[in-house]
Amino acid sequence: MNAFDPAALECLAALADAGSFDRAAQQLAITQSAVSQRLRALETSLGRLLVVRSRPLRLTEPGKLLLRYARQMQAMRADIAREMGATLGDDERLPIAVNADSLATWVLPALDAVVHAGLQQGFGLELIVDDQDFTHESLRQGTVLGCVSTVAEALRGCSVTPLGCMRYVAVASPGFIAQALPQGLNRGNFARVPWLVFNRKDDNHAVWVGQAFGVSGPRLVERHVPSTEAHVRAALMGWGIGVMPEQMAAPRLARGELQALHAEVFVDVLLHWHQWKLQAAAPPGVATKATTTAMDAPLRAGALDRVGRALADGARTALRPPG
Repeated sequence: MNAFDPAALECLAALADAGSFDRAAQQLAITQSAVSQRLRALETSLGRLLVVRSRPLRLTEPGKLLLRYARQMQAMRADIAREMGATLGDDERLPIAVNADSLATWVLPALDAVVHAGLQQGFGLELIVDDQDFTHESLRQGTVLGCVSTVAEALRGCSVTPLGCMRYVAVASPGFIAQALPQGLNRGNFARVPWLVFNRKDDNHAVWVGQAFGVSGPRLVERHVPSTEAHVRAALMGWGIGVMPEQMAAPRLARGELQALHAEVFVDVLLHWHQWKLQAAAPPGVATKATTTAMDAPLRAGALDRVGRALADGARTALRPPG
């Protein structure tokens, strides 16, 4: 097979976004029957099942592979349209995955200039939040075109750029320390006091305890607060010990609202920026032709590249250098 039907690829992407045939049809402004027919034709031409008709529907592994291609085609088309001065539709978006702590600290300032410039260019940015150890899976599945991740190895067809280290420190309110830790945090009491945790994927508190007290796989009392800002507020309210980014802890430490626990102990999380190389977007088995210089120019200067450069520049200011 040398080509895919662009309309069918749009249907696949819409199904991945919407999770059902009726919502995908609404998103594309066509009938549900048309969505079904285009998907069936694509599956027939490939000889593969792409979508499992469940509630919500889910993509098969071949479907995820083709979704990556569809996302890249959408981004390339949007870049070319911007270069030609065309007006973009509401579906022309740029989805990227970031971890919540980065979003709450340095990502928004890093992207501010890019987003404001994009207001005049139909720039549609979608920030998808997940744990930094899991954002890379969204890139692999094709649901995003770029991600901030702890994974260092690039996927095939992607580039990777080290961003820097986000340092985490352990803090608690003076009231909590006076009540729960009158003798300080030590090997005898760390397992009895509550620790604030973002969600079940979050293990920074366990890593910090392991480094502080030389234990492996500590069993801790956890209080889950699934918001970076609420996590800080819970620490200020004396709900427990928080292991949080130093950027968020520093002003509260300076005002005496929080106190550091074993300030010499910290967790450094090295972050990387991954993005698809859109000018080499064809999936395995699809023949491609060499593009002209005129066509390459808008792709190299595309929105995804601008986002990547902005994040790298912002990280140099906000994060600690790698290593």
